[in-house]
Amino acid sequence: MIDHANLKSQFLLNPDITYLNFGSFGACPKPIYEDYQKWQRLLEWEPCRYIAVDGVNYLKTSREALASFINCDADDVVYVTNPTYAINIIAKSLKLNEGDEILTTNIEYGAMDRTWNYYCRENNAKYIRQPISLPITSKEELLAQFWSGYTSRTKAIFISQITSSTALRLPVKEICDRAKELGLLTIVDGAHVPGHIPLDLNELKADIYTGACHKWLMTPKGCSFLYVKKEYQDLFDPVIISWGYESAAPSRSRFLDYHQMQGTRDFSAFLTVPKAIEFRTENNWDEVAAGCRQLVRDNYKRFCDLLGSSPICPINDQFLVQMCSIPVNTDQPEKLHSYLFDQYKIEVPVMRQENHVFLRYSIQVFNDQNDLDILYNALQEIQLKTDLLK
Repeated sequence: MIDHANLKSQFLLNPDITYLNFGSFGACPKPIYEDYQKWQRLLEWEPCRYIAVDGVNYLKTSREALASFINCDADDVVYVTNPTYAINIIAKSLKLNEGDEILTTNIEYGAMDRTWNYYCRENNAKYIRQPISLPITSKEELLAQFWSGYTSRTKAIFISQITSSTALRLPVKEICDRAKELGLLTIVDGAHVPGHIPLDLNELKADIYTGACHKWLMTPKGCSFLYVKKEYQDLFDPVIISWGYESAAPSRSRFLDYHQMQGTRDFSAFLTVPKAIEFRTENNWDEVAAGCRQLVRDNYKRFCDLLGSSPICPINDQFLVQMCSIPVNTDQPEKLHSYLFDQYKIEVPVMRQENHVFLRYSIQVFNDQNDLDILYNALQEIQLKTDLLK
């Protein structure tokens, strides 16, 4: 039996805010945050030992816990601050020739689009944002649309496992399998995945994968990882050249030396991953997540009906998890977002994606039906009183 009241009290969020935006930056429960502070106090107690001597072992212990959680070799994963940083490592070093193509979709995260656009232009390569029609009617249709962008010039696949503004769970396993048949490198943005849906990297067989731990795994901010298969690790130089490059005391992994030893920084957030995994286990998080997914599905059509729109995918676990995006007919999304916060104290994103606008709510254990009713009633009032919703 889930003790929702107790779990809600574990979060540090402002109780005066209806918080429906867990998907953007997560939120850290007290036990995990206290673990974070423990590591920070240890850092200040003996900074030299923490950073220069013991830090490598602390990181190793944390990586081993993470590797067990996502099923990969601990030496194939390195901590980074966020997935955008991880993809910059990959895009900067990937050997692109003139005319090479990176195949992706037109519903990727904006920071990733900007990263790939920059490095593709630097190399006269092309970033192919293959259009995905909304609403999606089936997995088969989506796969057909995606692969229609493949050409003989395609060098790599870049794909989100769960998208940001559209909150869609994409069939990444099927895409990775087909890409392998075609001899393509597979690069997966799993920012929303760890702690959100099960992740098994040995089964997925992506060549490169990045995920955020500070979202659904609930660590403090600035804790993410980059996984690279062993056979590709030597292709990627660090974004920051520091002590790990041509190390005076190299470890058995150049990949870890290059990307882990980044000079003076507080890596305490990275060390909280074992505590975050423990917190999930102690609180039966699979059951918690199942209840959150049900709440998402139960309310999706209701919000679409209110706003005169339609769901952008079938309302099931194949495409929806703990978030959903509702098409909104407005030409003032930024103003609508601010109005919801300023007038109603609701934190919920209203995001542009090409010519579309989506209001995305995400549900965590501290949310209940009352939170969604507050949002629903606010949108009803906004329709009556303002010109923010057409």
